[in-house]
Amino acid sequence: MHPKHRAALSRRRFLAQSGFLTAVLAGWPGPCFGKDRLSVAAAFDREVEAFMAERKVPGGALAVVRDRKLVHARGYGWGDRERQEPVIPGALFRIASISKPFTSAAIFKLIEGGRLQLETPVFDLLQIEPFLEKNAKPDPRLRTVTIRQCLQHTGGWDRAISSDPMFQSQKIARALDVPSPARQADIIRYVFGRPLNFDPGTRYAYSNFGYCVLGRVIEKVSGLSYEQYVRRELLKPMGIGSMRLGASLEHLRAAGEVKYYTPRNRKGRSVFAGSPGRVPVPYGTFCLEAMDSHGGWLASAIDLARFAAALDAPPAENCLRDESRRALYAPPPAPVSRETGGSLAAHYYACGWGVRPVGREGKANYWHAGSLPGTYTLLVRRWDGLSWAVLFNQRSEDNKTPDGAIDAALHRAADAVAEWPDQDLFVTR
Repeated sequence: MHPKHRAALSRRRFLAQSGFLTAVLAGWPGPCFGKDRLSVAAAFDREVEAFMAERKVPGGALAVVRDRKLVHARGYGWGDRERQEPVIPGALFRIASISKPFTSAAIFKLIEGGRLQLETPVFDLLQIEPFLEKNAKPDPRLRTVTIRQCLQHTGGWDRAISSDPMFQSQKIARALDVPSPARQADIIRYVFGRPLNFDPGTRYAYSNFGYCVLGRVIEKVSGLSYEQYVRRELLKPMGIGSMRLGASLEHLRAAGEVKYYTPRNRKGRSVFAGSPGRVPVPYGTFCLEAMDSHGGWLASAIDLARFAAALDAPPAENCLRDESRRALYAPPPAPVSRETGGSLAAHYYACGWGVRPVGREGKANYWHAGSLPGTYTLLVRRWDGLSWAVLFNQRSEDNKTPDGAIDAALHRAADAVAEWPDQDLFVTR
């Protein structure tokens, strides 16, 4: 903390507002049990603080779950550096691609209701007329792209070849002669008018666009907006009330939402016709509203912890049926994620989750990361009943790999805990 900040905000006030005193007063174990045998707070806080200090990240938040109980939640640093507002555990962050597991779960709720199947083709279901240039015709392979393939990133779109259309707002708006930034329906019209990059189902290529399509499937089948359906059918039953879709521009920040930063306060060209010129990169150089179902949600670390706990509930209490969960985590059909000899790869992308099987008892680690300018997030559900969510309001933009670094750090923290507390902080949040 800079000396002038320390003078402006007492240590006790800072700790109270960041949530650390809440943890202490709730009866946490002592700060240390000996070398590398730590309390939950000491083990996780030292790793998060070291990660943030090395990268000069202004603010972050963490929530840790053990056996579906919230055992640690804390905010770190500044949610708004200029106003000297500390991060509290319930602060809202853009969670970026951690939005995808929510979209996947919403799709499975529709499947459970008999309104969809994993093999339902998306092109004919949506009935969105492709935008075709000159004498072009739609790629006939589009009619074969299924719900499952969109969920598993095997639908035929490869951003390494044709770029990510979700970040081409102005280009698509100009092509379709619509106001910039282009929104979901226009982006889909544009992409459906272009050839696929590979045969659907033959390989994996991470696709934000595929999840944009799934959001429109949810709207088409449910008759509700994407946000309405997810909030009503998924979030409300889980007791998650603060999540909402975010906005691109800074003056539209939600109540309780942190401010986003880049390491060098970079600026870029706005994609919003009504706000032209150069703007801070997190605020208008891309259209967050168009990213709703693949990257548009705001959530707190505690919200994500509740989501993880709900998915790990026993069958009678789980938000999804057993058959849905089996399909949710199943590997994609061959040849995707297979080694040369045909065996399953050590890890793979299922329906909205990265999966790494552990041992021979059907257990696995599940995870998803999220990344946008000004945002880096990670949600992990470990095979042994531990889960954690960590959110930052600045993304590393150098050659470091923040996902690998913080992932390893938090596994290290979990393994250093000497004794886990019995209380459940969910009851007070």
